[in-house]
Amino acid sequence: MSVRSQLASLQNENRNLTRPERVLSCCALAKRLEKAGEYQAAAEALNEFWPDPQRQPTLDDLPKPVEAELLLRVGALAGWLGRAHQTDGSQETAKNLITRSIEVFADVGKGDRIAEARSDLALCYWREGAFDEARINLAEALSQLETKEGDLRACILIRAGMVEATAGRWSDALGFYRQATPFVEASNDEALRGSYHNSVAAVLTTLADAESRGDYRDQALIEYAAASIHFEAAENIRYCALVENNLGYLFSTIGKFSEAYRHIDRAHALFTELGDRGHIAQVDDARARALLAAGESVQAERFARVAVRVLEKGDQHSLLSEALTTHGIALARMGKDSRSAAAFDRAIEIAQMAGDTEGAGRAKLCIIEELGERMSAAELVPICRSAIKTLKQSQDPSIKTRLTRSFETLLDMLDRLHGQEPQAPEGSWQGFSLRAYVRNSERAVIERALREAGGSVTKAAHLLGYKHHQSLISLLNTRHKELLSTRSAVHKRRRHFFSVANKAKKKSSRPAKGNQIIRVLHVEANEAISAFIRDSFGDEHLQLDQCADGSAALELLKGEIPYNLMIVDNDLPGFSGLELVLRSKNMPHRRRMRIIMLSGDKIEKEAWRAGVHEFLRKPKDYDRLISVVGRLLPDISKSTSKE
Repeated sequence: MSVRSQLASLQNENRNLTRPERVLSCCALAKRLEKAGEYQAAAEALNEFWPDPQRQPTLDDLPKPVEAELLLRVGALAGWLGRAHQTDGSQETAKNLITRSIEVFADVGKGDRIAEARSDLALCYWREGAFDEARINLAEALSQLETKEGDLRACILIRAGMVEATAGRWSDALGFYRQATPFVEASNDEALRGSYHNSVAAVLTTLADAESRGDYRDQALIEYAAASIHFEAAENIRYCALVENNLGYLFSTIGKFSEAYRHIDRAHALFTELGDRGHIAQVDDARARALLAAGESVQAERFARVAVRVLEKGDQHSLLSEALTTHGIALARMGKDSRSAAAFDRAIEIAQMAGDTEGAGRAKLCIIEELGERMSAAELVPICRSAIKTLKQSQDPSIKTRLTRSFETLLDMLDRLHGQEPQAPEGSWQGFSLRAYVRNSERAVIERALREAGGSVTKAAHLLGYKHHQSLISLLNTRHKELLSTRSAVHKRRRHFFSVANKAKKKSSRPAKGNQIIRVLHVEANEAISAFIRDSFGDEHLQLDQCADGSAALELLKGEIPYNLMIVDNDLPGFSGLELVLRSKNMPHRRRMRIIMLSGDKIEKEAWRAGVHEFLRKPKDYDRLISVVGRLLPDISKSTSKE
């Protein structure tokens, strides 16, 4: 049912109800709309009792339990609307309303209602960056639960994980998500399940980047795909957009910038359609960080500046500090040191004011990394000490490496002060070698690039201006072997996400006479899943074609492209997946094509009858794709050879 239909139905249902009954009916609908991300519509549902969002709700002649429900719903919505519209003071207003609801719930002995209210109160503190206050309220919420109600407990645990993840306490965040897992798996709440998968994916993305863990990145893609499915089922466009933005950040961390911009563009368009200024600012900040990773400092500065300008109008202090840090990095790389230093100082001040000590510490690290070489030792030493003190308890695995690099920056400066940098001779030329001088200078620059890239040869090569990392590897293997120990461990790259068993690999390594490429058609309307498959499905003998429309897929099947395998969802625009399978079976040139249906629809029997070779369910069977494709590829190889 559409939002307008739900609001109209509410009016009809409320005609013969008493005032308290109308309040409870309106609160129930407002909560459902809130879960779907329809904050403005939720406010409209409460319009009879809360006609002006800038004022207090009307509580006349309401029993205490009903009064508390209205205060809680209005308070929660005030927080969400304030975040979306970037209204200054909105979180404080929300906190006051929710606190009043807690007091009334306490008077009437409603423990579970207190738990939900404290969870919403914690969200307000989290938005402001007051993480300690958020933690206290979430701990209180868990202790107030009188029953082991799964959904509410899962919601509180997920929010606790979100607080720790934002504060950089990754281990603690994963601990809360592990506690939430059994409750989420037992839940039928699509929005809750989407929030869980999205939150887990965000932590895995950060850990993958910090620890160079490709397996974490693969798992994050699976989690984002699951989140997208659940949010679509909940009809929560706002959170579908958030997943797109997170995917944009993930792809930017691995240098797939065109893919990153595509997801970020989609997130921006969706948030613009919703009028969500707060999330638009977050998208602009994500775009700025992607542009910085791509070396586009000027464009990055423009987007970061816009994000800062919007976030300054609201009270999401932690996000503002993060955007200011991004802006400071962009300005530093443009050579605008004084403006960069001012942005970093503001980021530190705002984070400290909000209680986000880790955010303040990260901003201090950025000062050292971006401006350290152009600062005096007297300026640099206190910042290094402060950063170490602030971040010594950090659980972010990248912080230790960054602190080490910062310390090395300080040592390099002290070396320069003592004349230990290679210098061209000013007096006698006795013993001077230009070749040795150039080699030592080259070594110093490469060593610095490797330090700043965390040992990643690919990133270091990008910093040095090489188009391909192989050029830097050649230098390391020939002229600068002593630097090989500074590069990160070389992980064997998986050429193909769908890694098959050794026997299968041997059989499929020669797919056809004349080294013919195996062609795979993937038909999927969900972009998150398409991106996951596109990023992972790569092999020298495999070529992947994708489309999001059943009609377009049918035209491809009618053509002459020799597809050996089709992976197809059922829920597609145009022709359904079942229809595609049935039609392909009637095409003489497609009778040898293997078919995997990957779908969330309950149509397994129908799929087998239609003629699929395997049926996999979204999202729980993603890990089975490995073995299924491994099993089917050898058969494909044989049939291709015969043809």
